Amino acid sequence: MTAGPVRVGLLVEGDPSDRQAAAREWAEARYDVDLVDPARVTPTTAHDVLWWHRAEAPAVEDRTASALAAFVRDGGGLLLSLRAVGAATSLGFESVAPDAVGTRTVTAPTGPLWRSVYDDHPAVDAFEGLRTPVADRGTVPYARYEDRLPADGEVLASTVEGEHDRPTQTSVVSWHPGEGAVLGVGELALAPAVSEPYGTNRDRLVEGLVESLAAGPNPRFDRPVDGEGFRRLRARLDGDEQRPRYHLTPPANWLNDPNGLIERDGTYHVFYQYNPGGPYHNSIHWGHATSEDLVTWRDEPVALSPSPDGPDSDGCWSGCAVEFDGEPTILYTGGRGRRQLPCLATAADPMLQSWTKERSNPVIEAPPDDVDVLETEHWQAEFRDHCVWREDGRWHQLIGSGLTDVGGTVFRYSSENLRDWRYEGRFLTAERPDAGAVWECPELLRFGEWDLLHVSDYESVPYFVGTRRDGAFEVASRGVLDRGDFYAPQSMAVDDGYLTWGWLPEARDAEAQWDAGWSGSLSVPRRIEVDESGELTQRPAPQLTALREAKQVDGASVSLDDERWTAPAGGRALELAATVALDDADAVTLSVFESPDRRERTEIRYNATNELVVDRSAASEDPRARSDEQRMPVTPYDEPLTLRAFLDGSTVELFANERHCLTSRVYPTRTDSTGISFAASGGRAEVEDLFIWELDGGFPDTPSGRTD
Repeated sequence: MTAGPVRVGLLVEGDPSDRQAAAREWAEARYDVDLVDPARVTPTTAHDVLWWHRAEAPAVEDRTASALAAFVRDGGGLLLSLRAVGAATSLGFESVAPDAVGTRTVTAPTGPLWRSVYDDHPAVDAFEGLRTPVADRGTVPYARYEDRLPADGEVLASTVEGEHDRPTQTSVVSWHPGEGAVLGVGELALAPAVSEPYGTNRDRLVEGLVESLAAGPNPRFDRPVDGEGFRRLRARLDGDEQRPRYHLTPPANWLNDPNGLIERDGTYHVFYQYNPGGPYHNSIHWGHATSEDLVTWRDEPVALSPSPDGPDSDGCWSGCAVEFDGEPTILYTGGRGRRQLPCLATAADPMLQSWTKERSNPVIEAPPDDVDVLETEHWQAEFRDHCVWREDGRWHQLIGSGLTDVGGTVFRYSSENLRDWRYEGRFLTAERPDAGAVWECPELLRFGEWDLLHVSDYESVPYFVGTRRDGAFEVASRGVLDRGDFYAPQSMAVDDGYLTWGWLPEARDAEAQWDAGWSGSLSVPRRIEVDESGELTQRPAPQLTALREAKQVDGASVSLDDERWTAPAGGRALELAATVALDDADAVTLSVFESPDRRERTEIRYNATNELVVDRSAASEDPRARSDEQRMPVTPYDEPLTLRAFLDGSTVELFANERHCLTSRVYPTRTDSTGISFAASGGRAEVEDLFIWELDGGFPDTPSGRTD
């Protein structure tokens, strides 16, 4: 911060408007204030902070833009409030203009909803919590990002309105051009007077904004664009014991579907749906992580971002990666308005950190016109997500969709060059109305005589084992890949088969996700196969054994009767393997993430009705977490049960008999909820070959990860 009073130049063209007069009165009570004509700004103007507060978007002439930009880049601070936020594009600080501009009447306590990863920003030093109402009345012009995000700035806060979080309504954005700093505050009422404590909150907030600008840029609040930025962001969440350590997670913010999985030159590339604006689903980009061993991961720069004037302006959604003429190429769904259509991009560098979008996107102009593709409130046609492979000298593509009054379907296309596609018909369509209105994320995996097709139907991931005949899929058997919190899986082709990841969505409400600062992780990589008889198997990738650190239990055998057995083990990042025989017991219960008094615990119950149940009723003392049961049938010939469990922060990922999977999200709140115990009910049971390992973290450059 500068020595002495902060010198503020209030940018005013001609006579101050009523809102500018209110800003002047507010600022003069605190700082040395001058009125400055924007057209007369020079790069060396003697002010610590220039403040542009306008109810209308300013028209910025070239000379003014050049002088203001030079002032900032040379170390000055600039506060843009109300519709002046739109000037960030004219000044060259931002390439995407605010997409929501208007006027609204405040009728409930409203103010910034601050991002938890930036809760140490000087603007919110005076507050406890992330929700800071600063007004309860008045009519306010605004300019903010809603369906889109700034491409160059970092979102610091969204909006809270009454009892409701509005994460898509950005309220504070920061830019750090050159040596200076810019803050955009899209909604800021300095008049009329508001009730207390909102007026005091507002004063403290604006003082923090002005004085942080006077102090100059702080790299802690820069938008992450490289490894250092992502390490800094990830480290901010390191103390959260509910955050998975070795499962693949975003550096912060939102993650959903895995995308574009590809191995190239010894490096595994996992892309995923990512919102850099916060832990909520909106304005989807492609995040990117890489690994050489499937154990330790690096955060890479964001791979795909929406193009403001392109067919993907509202989001770059799910897709896949292939190699075309030796070049990695991705097909993904672009969204603009109510249209979603396939787009193509080609790698622009060997590490796949940047991509060149096809000029002719979208590569398919419309869904098929010979069927009634489902239209919904959000989409003109539900038509998205891609699986592409080469066979018989041609490229083939599956796209997920739904048919009105029928249900989910998968369309099939073919091409010679990935750019010109011919519609070939329906590959598979739901046979029952309850099989899902839309089938998302279709994927076809090939295993000798058998093919496996899986889709995602909003609730689960049904799979079909069968064969292809005349371009359609004939189903021999079916099931569900995972009976728990698992969705939208995608596979990577490797030398000896496939590795599959799925999205593990949160099982807690949106407010809890915002407060945590992150949402979503990916499953551990799985080996999915279909044997000669058409039976599905699922196993953890063998590379995961490299995560094992200390062995806490080494091949123990335990007879269970009336008393509970507590394992000499515990932690938040563990792998457990055991064989369980019921003998004459009705059930065996494994409790994990258990507190010493057992008030907090997650129970995994294997019962004599050949069912595996995860009981979350006591899993968390946080009322925002789900507390229901999840059930998975385990067929009779699977007894005794062989079980592998991966426990990681808030994740319980179960593999039963190398065939059945159930993933559960739980949120233990107590620091001592780390224990493990077994108990039998209704008789005797045996637990044999019990191994428990403590597992290392998957991100080596953060304190919780590897350091070797």
